[in-house]
Amino acid sequence: MIDLSTINLNRLTTFVAVVEAGSLTAAAERLGLAKSMVSKHMQLLEQEMGVGLLLRSTRKLSLTEAGRTFYEASRQLLQAAELAIEQARSGRDTLQGTLRVASPIDYGLIVVSPLLAQLRARYPELKIDLTCGDHIIDLIAEGIDVTVRLGKLADSGHMAARVDTLVRWLVASPEFIARHGMPATPDDLPQLPYVSLSVLAQPTQFLLTDRAGNQADVRMRNTVFSSNTAYATRAAALSGDGVLRATVFSVKDDVAAGRLVRLLPEWSLAESDIHAVYPATAHVPQKVRVFIDALKAATAG
Repeated sequence: MIDLSTINLNRLTTFVAVVEAGSLTAAAERLGLAKSMVSKHMQLLEQEMGVGLLLRSTRKLSLTEAGRTFYEASRQLLQAAELAIEQARSGRDTLQGTLRVASPIDYGLIVVSPLLAQLRARYPELKIDLTCGDHIIDLIAEGIDVTVRLGKLADSGHMAARVDTLVRWLVASPEFIARHGMPATPDDLPQLPYVSLSVLAQPTQFLLTDRAGNQADVRMRNTVFSSNTAYATRAAALSGDGVLRATVFSVKDDVAAGRLVRLLPEWSLAESDIHAVYPATAHVPQKVRVFIDALKAATAG
């Protein structure tokens, strides 16, 4: 049996960071330590354990069988320690530690990043680690406290809190409309040049509904620009490449400024939800609760 009195909690933290970051260098950056210190922690931990935890090669790190088992136990132990600390501090009006947030790129730039800056001003002892990407984040593997997800949620076993409604518009630039004309009905759309966000479940097909409840199933046939990143598709629409199905939060300022024009405003695209997703635990960390409450307040109305 391992003598727990010999195990340094800092070394457990470092070990978990190495596993989740994927390398000693990335873990050192995450923890704010020198790479040599991270390496030393790993060497001492393996000595204290009396078993190898990491398989080292020139290309990547991987876990031994014992390392995989010890990683899960270490992560649970650190979560329990964090819970104990938060409960002890629950009466204090402050947040400490690091809040690790993930978000789609455009939502992260437009909504989440400014919000996190406001939280930093309110809680100066809180550190922020924001990861932006238009792919599904593995919260556990990547060590994320909370992620923002747009649209329908997959069954992941995580907890989720609805924070806003996801609304999309059809838009195009004034230059594009001058060349191709303003569409008058949904039937005018399919032949127009189209800018496609490839990560959508149906990138070139969508349903429109008017105020009377009439529906039109639109299938765009002329995709001229496609990207897996919403930020890139917005740039293409701004340059006049084609019609874009875009989230309102990403283009409302462009529409207000006349850089983009909303098409067929009497027809609506189906709405969905924006959620904050976080690991299912017996106790939701205070920093996660504060972030979710702030995001709901920021997007209300």
